[in-house]
Amino acid sequence: MEQQLVAGAGSVGLPPRPAHPEEASARVAVELGGGRSFVATARATPAGLVSVGLLVSGILLSIAVLVRAARPRA
Repeated sequence: MEQQLVAGAGSVGLPPRPAHPEEASARVAVELGGGRSFVATARATPAGLVSVGLLVSGILLSIAVLVRAARPRA
């Protein structure tokens, strides 16, 4: 697994340290026809994943409330 390092994070004379000890990273390279290529990289920490989960659950909960309020009453 490739580990990203933070430039200048270490003291003088020491190697740079990882950005986060529990950081997960991914890299995808796709080659398209005609000599075109696409490279995507992503980094995530556990705190970031929890934040995304809370945001998505809040959005889904608000959509459910809006759908229920928009139903015609019998």
